Amino acid sequence: MEMIEKIIDELKSVYDPELNINVVDLGLIYDIKQISDRVFEINMTLTTPGCPLHDSITGGVKHCVEQMDEVDQAFVNVVWHPAWSPDKMTEEGKRQLR
Repeated sequence: MEMIEKIIDELKSVYDPELNINVVDLGLIYDIKQISDRVFEINMTLTTPGCPLHDSITGGVKHCVEQMDEVDQAFVNVVWHPAWSPDKMTEEGKRQLR
């Protein structure tokens, strides 16, 4: 399994506590790049700019990735463009939200 796929799989353990859906199925993870051998950059968004759980969710993403044996450091960038909308959710995420 490619490292980016492994990270995505691991990120399915990080949940938005209000919606109880993981950040991958919720569509919050926009991009993952490998910067160097053991360093990764994750671009993600949140459901709203004023999300009160901003630090909790982004900290959970960083901690989750940095706990992987193959990773030394993860940089998490919160981006607002494109804005999140329910159409970014996976089919599994939409099913859980119903």
